[in-house]
Amino acid sequence: MESGQQQQRPLWRGLGLLGGGGEGPGLGCERRLLWAASLLCVLLDLQLPGLLAAGQAEIENHLEMGRKLLAAGQLAEALSHYHSAVENDPKNYLTYYKRATIYLAMGKFKSALPDLSKAIELKPDFLAARLQRGNILLKQGNTQEAKLDFEAVLQSSPDNTEARSQLTRVTELELSMQEARTAFQRKNYMGAVGILDRAIEISPWDPEAKELRSECYLYLGNYEKAIMDLKPTTKLRNDNRAAFLKLSKLYYNLGDHEESLNQVRECLKLDQDDKNCFSHYKQVKKLSKQLETAEEHVKAHRYEDAIEKYKAAMKTEPNVEIYTSKAKGRICHCLSKNKQPLEAIDICTEAHQLDPRNVFILRDRAEAYILNEEFEKAVEDYQEAKEFDSDIEELKEGLERAQKLLKQSKKRDYYKILGIRRSANKQEIIKAYRKLAQQWHPDNFQSEDEKKEAEKKFIDIAAAKEVLTDPEMRQKFDSGEDPLDPENQQGGGGHQHQWPFDFNPFGSGNFHFKFHFN
Repeated sequence: MESGQQQQRPLWRGLGLLGGGGEGPGLGCERRLLWAASLLCVLLDLQLPGLLAAGQAEIENHLEMGRKLLAAGQLAEALSHYHSAVENDPKNYLTYYKRATIYLAMGKFKSALPDLSKAIELKPDFLAARLQRGNILLKQGNTQEAKLDFEAVLQSSPDNTEARSQLTRVTELELSMQEARTAFQRKNYMGAVGILDRAIEISPWDPEAKELRSECYLYLGNYEKAIMDLKPTTKLRNDNRAAFLKLSKLYYNLGDHEESLNQVRECLKLDQDDKNCFSHYKQVKKLSKQLETAEEHVKAHRYEDAIEKYKAAMKTEPNVEIYTSKAKGRICHCLSKNKQPLEAIDICTEAHQLDPRNVFILRDRAEAYILNEEFEKAVEDYQEAKEFDSDIEELKEGLERAQKLLKQSKKRDYYKILGIRRSANKQEIIKAYRKLAQQWHPDNFQSEDEKKEAEKKFIDIAAAKEVLTDPEMRQKFDSGEDPLDPENQQGGGGHQHQWPFDFNPFGSGNFHFKFHFN
């Protein structure tokens, strides 16, 4: 006891000193501490009203700025001021409520819920907050908790029409969801969709209703609508990897490998070790890489390399027909561009059977027919393509060119005269010309009739060489215009062997035959 009294004694002495009494060694420090504490209390008593007033003024300023910015539609800026108001006055239910209204205006209903709940916690009879929370819960499809909020409002305010109306909608939603599930189980998918349409009007943020309608659309074969319903559920549910994976597979089966890759990556962002997502990711990534590389080859005119990549893509995904169709369509394009008409016609025909309304496959096959000098078929393909899409200028121009070539083929065809393909290069043209010129030179014939026939053939051979070795004239001819046809010349006339451009078949310099007309 004595020691305890000794421990307490300095304190009593210190308190006594505040009144001017007390003594003893070691009391100087205690006196100073007690004096400082007392002085601090006095100062706080003097300054507290001022500090509180300044703090309240700051809060009011944030609320006022938030209100003005909200009215001006500057939601993000308004939200920052409401954040500050809540931090400075965490016990004020109104600041939470006002911040919740900003979240709702921004479409962030998940963020609004905790603020509304906090406002109700601080003020249980705050009916406006209960109504707002009930409305959000109903839109989320959380009928049980929504019902509690609306009933609480009606207990305090029995005449509240909004709460009564929303309570009726809660019952309607519960019945609709029950009917939709029954219809789905009975495989009445159209019926289920009709019921779910109404349910989703009441609860647009309910992931279950959207997921169920998405399943119905899948069974009905409407993949686009299935995707539209499934996409929002990735945000309506936390860590919804299943939805991301399902979306990825849907896009993949629709042939949109790029979007499929985007969706499966979202799944892996949530969990990089998800086995199902990673397995699907590897497949989509491999196929995407092959198709992208193939397109790069096409742009660089490396058509053989592109064809190999498209063939590899078909092996990577042999079960989804759309990728086979796409790959064959692009191989058709490459073969047509690479001047391989026979192979192009075959593969284009296969691609056309898989995708009969694809105007670009028809265009490429038409070009292959032109290379193979089947102009009537080329015209037919361009006409069919134009029926599917009459606004593509390339198809209009292609049809006009094919029609010109068809008309031209019934007159004089320089490629046929030389016996060469339309893809022949300059060396092949000159080689064919020399061989035929030697064969049909009039000096090689004796009778007048033979000489006249040889002369006509020789003129045609020389004309063919003249046109096809001149890039500009050959381009005109390939476009369906005969640059040596008098009908195409200004003031033209006479028969087809008149020679514009100072053309002289017997003075070309390539041959030095002695040629005499009798």
